[in-house]
Amino acid sequence: MSNQHAVLWSPLYDSHYKRAEIRGTLLKGVILISACYLYKRHLSTEAINQSDSKLSTMTKTKELSKDVRDKIVDLHKAGMGYKTIAKQLGEKVTTFGAIIRKWKKHKRTVNLPRPGAPCKISPRGVAMIMRTVRNQPRTTREDLANDLKAAGTIVIKKTIGNTLRREGLKSCSARKVPLLKKAHIHARLKFANEHLNDSEDNWVKVLWSDETKMELFDINSTRRVWRRNAAYDPKNTISTVKHGGGNIMLWGCFSAKGTGQLHRIKGTMDGAMYRQILGENLLPSARALKMGRGWVFQRDNNPKHTAKATKEWLKNKHIKVLEWPSQSPDLNPIENLWRELKVRVAKRQP
Repeated sequence: MSNQHAVLWSPLYDSHYKRAEIRGTLLKGVILISACYLYKRHLSTEAINQSDSKLSTMTKTKELSKDVRDKIVDLHKAGMGYKTIAKQLGEKVTTFGAIIRKWKKHKRTVNLPRPGAPCKISPRGVAMIMRTVRNQPRTTREDLANDLKAAGTIVIKKTIGNTLRREGLKSCSARKVPLLKKAHIHARLKFANEHLNDSEDNWVKVLWSDETKMELFDINSTRRVWRRNAAYDPKNTISTVKHGGGNIMLWGCFSAKGTGQLHRIKGTMDGAMYRQILGENLLPSARALKMGRGWVFQRDNNPKHTAKATKEWLKNKHIKVLEWPSQSPDLNPIENLWRELKVRVAKRQP
């Protein structure tokens, strides 16, 4: 579009352009543009923005900053013509008309909110797929696309994913949790109700414990690295070992006052080894952490932990035990400590 077209779009263009000679070949275009403008006055704000956007994109010019737009308006108010303003500011006059019109109509020079591309999925379709994923979180994007296709809407899987993200959902790996039977659920609920009103002081007295397997060589995971060549540079490789040996078993404990002793379990642990571990690590940890009188020991319901001989050992040592629901490792805060330790070991890259 020429500079004259851009100016004639405005109903209040400078008198300089009123006197300009317009070639006969452009006369029909000018009349058409004037008619469009009369109709445009009845359009919504979104339509105005779309028209203004088309005006700028047709000339392939970059969008002017707010400061430059304000200067254009100020110079126009001072009586300067578009060409004079363009010469003074060193800018093309292509979008001057749109800027001045916007200022006259809305008293602003910044772009009004644009509506964007229309959504390919109707509100009813969005509600349908949201209802599906709420009821069946494992539903795939392909399944949802097929459901929409059956309802008369054809979209690709990427559109499904974008729609779900706009609704606040994201694709995540399903967490692995222990299988809970009804008895486990009732026991967990009973435990929660019994300790619902416990004070912070009560939990400070708890010494938490558990065992974990520590992977030393990342044999159960895949790492990705950024590199060009040098595939066998130590920084770009993962060490492996033959015939196992890439992990160790650990027993540990901690409380709100800090971490206790960390013990490496060699071989297969049975009840006797577990009691030996407690004798060598539990009481020394309690003393080091200054747990004081009345502290409570937490352990899960592993058969080695709840064996009759182990219960007798704890009773003889006058150690109070926190009753713990089965299948509930997620309730033990030491799991967070194990995760932190494993992350640090992975970063160390042994």
